[in-house]
Amino acid sequence: MPKVIDLELDLPPTVDDMVDRMKEFLLRSDEKGLANYGNIFGPSRARALEFTPEELGRMRQLPEDELDNILTERAEKAVVSLPQFMELLDEAGIEWGVVNAGSHEKTAELVAKYPERFIGCAYVDPHDGMKAVRELERAVRELGLKCFYASPYRFGVRANDKKFYPLYAKAVELDIPVFVYTTMTYRTDFPMDIGHPIYLDEVAMDFPEMKIIAGLGGWPWIPDMVGVARRHKNVYISTAGHRPKYLAMPGSGWEMLMQFGNTLLQDRIVFASSWATYAMPINNVVEEMSALPLKDEVKEKWLYRNAAQLFNRD
Repeated sequence: MPKVIDLELDLPPTVDDMVDRMKEFLLRSDEKGLANYGNIFGPSRARALEFTPEELGRMRQLPEDELDNILTERAEKAVVSLPQFMELLDEAGIEWGVVNAGSHEKTAELVAKYPERFIGCAYVDPHDGMKAVRELERAVRELGLKCFYASPYRFGVRANDKKFYPLYAKAVELDIPVFVYTTMTYRTDFPMDIGHPIYLDEVAMDFPEMKIIAGLGGWPWIPDMVGVARRHKNVYISTAGHRPKYLAMPGSGWEMLMQFGNTLLQDRIVFASSWATYAMPINNVVEEMSALPLKDEVKEKWLYRNAAQLFNRD
């Protein structure tokens, strides 16, 4: 079994989480904005809860309180406790992963409970200016979080927007890696290209000391993502948000990453499962990644060594 580090380790969803996600899919799929994610990922989540297409059709016609009862009953059977989750991580060979539990305090509490298994990631709103900078410093210095996620997807500003720059400067000062949402968005209230990898080019030019992790791999703009990573040695590419088997599928758009990731960029690809996004058992995600047509020594780098070096835990 390979050793694995997961740089986007989803925590198991609660019953309320599962109910809310299914209701978004069943009841709010026509709403503008984030609700479109229900259309994209709802079917896989429904299959994970063992709903048939016929059941889903009938459920859309139910009163909301009756729907809540049905969804809650099914979710209670599927929910995974934290101790059970730790066992699943052991089975998948995952030594540790990067997590966020909602708030910085909750994340810090979880990391304190499992310090060898979890690293906490901070999220702050760039629109908050110096308040966000101070909160990032508090999250790292006082609460012990070890990285920061800059999310155009959440906050509607591109990675090179100057609202992010004070946070990037603070991250360099704190010597923490910065994840940046780098892919298309399914939100219908933001431009599709808000997470385009080209915006990382300017960031990497202005902050050459910052360790930048392009979360979600830059798809569908893989040639641009590879180009940015070739230009800047401080840019890493994460596999988060995409089932590994599709990376090697002809016509998927990942061909250039597979070529360069197996050769010139082999030291800067990092594994991230995002297993809950597509409601897939985490050990299956690791198995798919391990089955990719890569050199054995490259697989070890993608799954473990690159992340260990990036976070100074090698």
